[in-house]
Order: sequence, then structure tokens, then C-alpha cells
Amino acid sequence: MRVLTIALIAVLAGLAALTAQSSGELKIYVVDVEGGGASLFVAPSGESLLVDTGNGDAAAARDAGRILEAAADAGVKQIDHLVTTHYHGDHIGGVAELASRIPIRDFIDHGPTVEPQNAAAKFLVRYGELAGQARHTIAKPGDTLSIPGLDIRIVTSAGKVIQSPMAGAGQPNPACAGAKPIDPDPTENAQSVGMSIAFGQFRVAHLGDLTWNGEFELMCPNNKFGTVDLFLVSHHAQQFGRAMSNSPALVHGLLPRVAISTNGIRKGAQPAAMKVLFSSPGLEDVWQMHASEFSGQEYTVPGMFIANSLDEPRAAMPVTPLADPVPGQQLAPAPTHNGRAYMFKVVAQRDGSFSVTNTRNGFAKTYTRTAR
Repeated sequence: MRVLTIALIAVLAGLAALTAQSSGELKIYVVDVEGGGASLFVAPSGESLLVDTGNGDAAAARDAGRILEAAADAGVKQIDHLVTTHYHGDHIGGVAELASRIPIRDFIDHGPTVEPQNAAAKFLVRYGELAGQARHTIAKPGDTLSIPGLDIRIVTSAGKVIQSPMAGAGQPNPACAGAKPIDPDPTENAQSVGMSIAFGQFRVAHLGDLTWNGEFELMCPNNKFGTVDLFLVSHHAQQFGRAMSNSPALVHGLLPRVAISTNGIRKGAQPAAMKVLFSSPGLEDVWQMHASEFSGQEYTVPGMFIANSLDEPRAAMPVTPLADPVPGQQLAPAPTHNGRAYMFKVVAQRDGSFSVTNTRNGFAKTYTRTAR
């Protein structure tokens, strides 16, 4: 009898754990790392996935602190999985500082860099040491990442994309009409590890800084990805120069309900990209990490949807956007923002409903379940 009782308790405990997991929430923290990348996903089981670690050098302690603030809010004591989308300083620079402050158990990336002479390559030395002391996986399109309660698929990596469409995808993409590849992007951006992250009926697209040709191969002529509820906008909402991102073929093919842009004060959220976002069929809202001088008032969102402003706010943002710099020329340094930083917190349910909260002003909006 005692053996049966113990066995019954164990079964009931297992069922309770499964019930808690199935009825829990997916939490996503989109962290302000000043135009860099850092997004923390926390499954109902408590298992964590961090995508990118923000900036390095003098900004490393600042950005690591902001990531740890999100982890503390979620009750996360370690990073179970770290995906480094690509090896640019605004995505990998903070890894050493972060690893000195919280354990990182699993490193996932696209493999060797294609820019060994890039200034950010210095961060790879320590990254390689840390990955060598933990589990390390080179991601390939089609791979899955095992986190209980989530369905995570690698769709792009090392300049390659999935060849077979995701479940439910594969239909012709009307947004591909007139689209064509451009000159190849030889940088790390094109190597980005991109993912589909699903929790029940809720789905997210996170493609790092994937650029135009990778988007084209993924989405044209047939959409291999499918549609999403939330698009974490690629490449900080940039569409400028050789490394263009956020083509209509990608954005309008994904049909996101909500988009979150990780732009900086003077990085991304340029008119060309914002027009693609605002014109995406079925889009309900865009949320911006920063007020953008490139957006001006003309191509931006209402202030309640912006997480961070300038440290020294102006009386008014000019209506006309700041012009993109002439190739080969640099603009004056962007206004600093090293004070209190705010993030976006997304809470998703298995039925596909979710909410987004701007931690600066407490403004939150709930997006109810909808048939796609």
C-alpha cells in the first residue's frame, strides 16, 4: 500500500507540473541595449532563452545590468540557452560581462565568423572560451531548440534558410510581386540565426539582423515561414545601404499583428522601414524602443508606444526625419541615453492572446485571440 501511495503521489505531482506548464504564460522581455539586441524569453517551466547580449566595451556593464533586471523580474537565476544571432558588437559585445554575473549553460550560434577583421571579432575570443566551458551548438536551418512548452525552430543560419516550409506555410506570397535579390551582403548580418518561437497558438518571428537576400529566399516565391502574432523587427528597423532589411516580402508576408522595433535614438526606425511596417496588412501596432531622430514625427508612433526618450528631452521632436548620412560620412554622435532604461514586457497565452507593457509609463495593451 505504501508503495502504491508513493507512486500515486508521484503521478499526481507529474500531472500537476504538466497542468501548470500547459496553463502558464510565455514571458518575453525586449531589453533596451541602445540599438543593440537582447531579448529574454521565459517559458512557463521557468526555462530561459536569451537572444543576444547587447553592447561591449564601456557599455557592457550597462547592458548586462539591464538584461539582469529583466531576469530578476522573471525570477531567472541562470540563462539556460543563449542564442547569438551574429557577431557584431551590439549583439555579442556584452557576453563576457553578462557571463561574469549570471551562469550561461548553453551557447548557440551560426559557426565561424565571416568577418574575422571586424572590430567585434575581439569579443569572439572570450565568447569561444565561455562556449568551450558549456554546451555549444552550431545552429542549422531546420534544427529545433528543446524548451518544454515551446516550439522553437531555426529558420536561418550561416547564410542559409530552411528548404521545406514550416507547418501550415508554403503558400505563394503576394508580397513577392516585383521583389528580387540585391547585391549580396558579405557581413555578419546575413549570417544571422533566425527563429520561429511558438507557444500554443502564439507565434514570434526573431530573425536577428537578417538582410534582404536572406529574407527573399525565406519568403519568395512561396512563404516558408508562415504568419506571426509578434514580429521582433529585424536589424533595428533599418532599411538603408547595402545591408538592407525589412523588405515588404518579409514583413507583409509575415502578417504580424504587432511589431516591436529595437531602434536607437539615431539607429534604425528610418522612414523606408517604418513605411513598410505601417503598411503591413493586418498590423495593429508598432512599439518603438526609442524615440528616433530618423523617424521624426512623420514616421513614428504615439509616445505611449515608445519606451525611451532622450536623457535631455526636447520641447518637440522635429516633424521632418533626420536625413540618412551620405555613404562614407558620419553624423555627429547621437544624444546619450545612459540613465534609467525601460523595456517592453510581453506576456502570451497558449490560445494566442497576449499583452505588451511599456515599463516607462505602465501603458499596456491586450491583443485578444484571433483566427489567422
